[in-house]
Amino acid sequence: MLSPVPDDDGAPFWEYTAQGELRVQACTQCDALRFPPRPCCPHCQSFDSEWRRMSGRGRIWSYVFPHPPLLPGYAELAPYNAIVVELAEAPHIRLVGNLVTSPDAALNSVDPAKLRIGAPVKVAFHNTDEGTTVPRWLLERP
Repeated sequence: MLSPVPDDDGAPFWEYTAQGELRVQACTQCDALRFPPRPCCPHCQSFDSEWRRMSGRGRIWSYVFPHPPLLPGYAELAPYNAIVVELAEAPHIRLVGNLVTSPDAALNSVDPAKLRIGAPVKVAFHNTDEGTTVPRWLLERP
Protein backbone atom coordinates (compact mmCIF):
# COMPACT_ATOMS: atom_id res chain seq x y z
CA MET A 1 0.00 0.00 0.00
CA LEU A 2 1.03 3.59 -0.50
CA SER A 3 2.02 5.60 2.54
CA PRO A 4 2.15 9.38 2.79
CA VAL A 5 5.53 11.04 2.57
CA PRO A 6 5.33 14.03 4.93
CA ASP A 7 7.23 17.19 4.10
CA ASP A 8 8.06 19.99 6.53
CA ASP A 9 4.82 21.85 5.86
CA GLY A 10 2.57 18.79 6.12
CA ALA A 11 4.30 16.96 8.99
CA PRO A 12 1.98 18.45 11.66
CA PHE A 13 -1.07 17.08 9.79
CA TRP A 14 0.30 13.55 10.17
CA GLU A 15 1.32 14.15 13.80
CA TYR A 16 -2.27 15.14 14.59
CA THR A 17 -3.77 12.17 12.73
CA ALA A 18 -1.56 9.92 14.88
CA GLN A 19 -3.35 11.47 17.88
CA GLY A 20 -6.77 10.87 16.30
CA GLU A 21 -7.33 14.51 15.36
CA LEU A 22 -8.17 16.04 12.01
CA ARG A 23 -6.58 19.49 11.79
CA VAL A 24 -5.97 21.92 8.98
CA GLN A 25 -3.59 24.83 8.72
CA ALA A 26 -5.00 28.30 9.41
CA CYS A 27 -3.49 31.74 8.91
CA THR A 28 -3.25 33.60 12.21
CA GLN A 29 -3.33 36.97 10.39
CA CYS A 30 -6.43 36.67 8.17
CA ASP A 31 -8.00 33.53 9.71
CA ALA A 32 -8.19 31.66 6.37
CA LEU A 33 -8.09 27.86 6.50
CA ARG A 34 -5.88 26.19 3.91
CA PHE A 35 -5.07 22.73 2.63
CA PRO A 36 -2.72 21.41 1.45
CA PRO A 37 -0.38 22.95 4.02
CA ARG A 38 2.13 25.50 2.81
CA PRO A 39 4.42 28.07 4.40
CA CYS A 40 2.63 31.21 3.14
CA CYS A 41 -1.02 32.20 3.23
CA PRO A 42 -2.36 32.49 -0.35
CA HIS A 43 -4.75 35.27 0.77
CA CYS A 44 -2.59 37.69 2.78
CA GLN A 45 0.94 36.26 2.26
CA SER A 46 1.54 35.90 6.00
CA PHE A 47 3.92 33.19 7.19
CA ASP A 48 2.13 32.91 10.56
CA SER A 49 -0.08 29.87 10.96
CA GLU A 50 -1.56 27.39 13.40
CA TRP A 51 -3.33 24.03 13.13
CA ARG A 52 -7.07 24.11 13.87
CA ARG A 53 -9.04 21.07 14.90
CA MET A 54 -11.94 20.21 12.62
CA SER A 55 -15.11 18.33 13.61
CA GLY A 56 -14.22 15.48 11.27
CA ARG A 57 -17.53 15.80 9.49
CA GLY A 58 -18.10 16.47 5.83
CA ARG A 59 -19.84 15.22 2.74
CA ILE A 60 -18.80 13.26 -0.31
CA TRP A 61 -17.97 15.75 -3.03
CA SER A 62 -16.86 13.17 -5.60
CA TYR A 63 -15.82 9.54 -5.87
CA VAL A 64 -14.37 7.00 -8.26
CA PHE A 65 -13.86 3.24 -8.47
CA PRO A 66 -10.51 2.73 -10.24
CA HIS A 67 -10.92 0.05 -12.94
CA PRO A 68 -8.49 -1.49 -13.34
CA PRO A 69 -6.53 -0.46 -10.25
CA LEU A 70 -3.59 1.63 -11.37
CA LEU A 71 -1.20 0.15 -8.81
CA PRO A 72 -0.54 -3.60 -8.46
CA GLY A 73 -0.74 -3.48 -4.64
CA TYR A 74 -4.41 -2.52 -4.87
CA ALA A 75 -5.52 -5.06 -7.51
CA GLU A 76 -6.79 -7.61 -4.99
CA LEU A 77 -8.99 -4.96 -3.36
CA ALA A 78 -10.88 -3.98 -6.52
CA PRO A 79 -13.46 -2.67 -6.69
CA TYR A 80 -12.56 -0.12 -4.03
CA ASN A 81 -13.44 3.54 -3.80
CA ALA A 82 -11.48 6.75 -3.65
CA ILE A 83 -13.55 9.67 -2.39
CA VAL A 84 -13.15 13.42 -2.14
CA VAL A 85 -14.66 14.87 1.05
CA GLU A 86 -15.45 18.54 1.55
CA LEU A 87 -15.15 19.50 5.21
CA ALA A 88 -18.22 20.81 7.03
CA GLU A 89 -16.36 23.81 8.49
CA ALA A 90 -14.60 24.66 5.25
CA PRO A 91 -16.30 23.35 2.08
CA HIS A 92 -13.46 24.77 -0.02
CA ILE A 93 -11.11 22.28 1.68
CA ARG A 94 -11.33 18.80 0.21
CA LEU A 95 -9.51 15.70 1.41
CA VAL A 96 -9.03 12.49 -0.53
CA GLY A 97 -9.48 9.13 1.16
CA ASN A 98 -11.54 5.96 1.21
CA LEU A 99 -15.04 5.23 2.45
CA VAL A 100 -14.97 2.16 4.70
CA THR A 101 -17.29 0.39 7.15
CA SER A 102 -14.89 0.78 10.09
CA PRO A 103 -11.46 2.39 10.61
CA ASP A 104 -9.57 -0.87 9.99
CA ALA A 105 -11.86 -2.38 7.34
CA ALA A 106 -10.65 -3.27 3.87
CA LEU A 107 -10.79 -0.53 1.24
CA ASN A 108 -13.51 -2.51 -0.56
CA SER A 109 -15.71 -2.93 2.54
CA VAL A 110 -18.45 -0.52 1.38
CA ASP A 111 -20.95 -1.67 -1.22
CA PRO A 112 -20.37 0.59 -4.26
CA ALA A 113 -24.14 1.15 -4.50
CA LYS A 114 -24.06 3.02 -1.16
CA LEU A 115 -21.87 5.87 -2.41
CA ARG A 116 -23.71 9.09 -3.20
CA ILE A 117 -22.52 12.61 -3.90
CA GLY A 118 -23.50 14.70 -0.88
CA ALA A 119 -23.66 11.77 1.56
CA PRO A 120 -22.63 12.88 5.07
CA VAL A 121 -19.44 11.28 6.37
CA LYS A 122 -17.26 11.42 9.46
CA VAL A 123 -13.56 10.82 9.81
CA ALA A 124 -12.01 7.68 11.28
CA PHE A 125 -8.33 6.97 11.70
CA HIS A 126 -6.51 3.87 10.46
CA ASN A 127 -3.03 2.85 11.60
CA THR A 128 -1.17 1.46 8.58
CA ASP A 129 1.35 -1.37 8.71
CA GLU A 130 4.01 1.24 7.90
CA GLY A 131 3.24 3.16 11.11
CA THR A 132 1.34 6.10 9.64
CA THR A 133 -2.18 7.02 10.75
CA VAL A 134 -4.38 7.98 7.81
CA PRO A 135 -7.84 9.48 7.78
CA ARG A 136 -10.59 7.33 6.33
CA TRP A 137 -14.29 8.06 6.12
CA LEU A 138 -17.45 6.42 7.46
CA LEU A 139 -21.00 7.08 6.35
CA GLU A 140 -22.88 8.94 9.08
CA ARG A 141 -26.03 7.02 8.19
CA PRO A 142 -24.89 3.66 6.78
